[in-house]
Amino acid sequence: MRRSIALVSLVAVLALPLTAAAIDTMSWNVDAAHTEVNFKVRHFFTPVTGTFADYDVELMFDQDDPTRSTVNVSIDVASVSTGDERRDTHLRTADWFGADTYGDITFESTSVKRTGKNQYVAVGQLTIKDVSKQVELPIQLLGVKAIPEMMREMLGGVTQVASFQANLTIDRTAFGVGTGMWGETAVVGADVEIELLVEANIK
Repeated sequence: MRRSIALVSLVAVLALPLTAAAIDTMSWNVDAAHTEVNFKVRHFFTPVTGTFADYDVELMFDQDDPTRSTVNVSIDVASVSTGDERRDTHLRTADWFGADTYGDITFESTSVKRTGKNQYVAVGQLTIKDVSKQVELPIQLLGVKAIPEMMREMLGGVTQVASFQANLTIDRTAFGVGTGMWGETAVVGADVEIELLVEANIK
């Protein structure tokens, strides 16, 4: 009897730090040096690619229970870069993003669900130029790796690394991106392909 009580007590004590650890591991630190926010849009027939240099990504990820996960993204539209300064300056104006008035593009998830092996969908509100629409953001978990203890100090105390890829196509005209003559789609296409590549870690 005493042995049984002792065994139950030991299991209870060991379970406490495991539960706390499980909660802690939900919060991931996004590694900006290995994270990108990219987009692609057609100019006549040619795909033009670009990126946003400044952004914040808040990631809570629970691989065992994805419904506990959240993803929130804020992108500084003034940081747009397509490799052509004249075009980038134009994109910041009221003709396109209106960076002086609408500083950020945001996505805030309201739910996350698993749709297949390493496949998830985050449902949430995408806001561009004060226009908010519910979208479904497909996310692929590219991998999760535990860092060997001998390498952790070199990596700043990182114990786990995870990588994600999210892709979404939106109609820019639905968000008022492109006004006047630029609201037409003969020169610049309506569909914009957005790609998020996120590397995150736990310390």
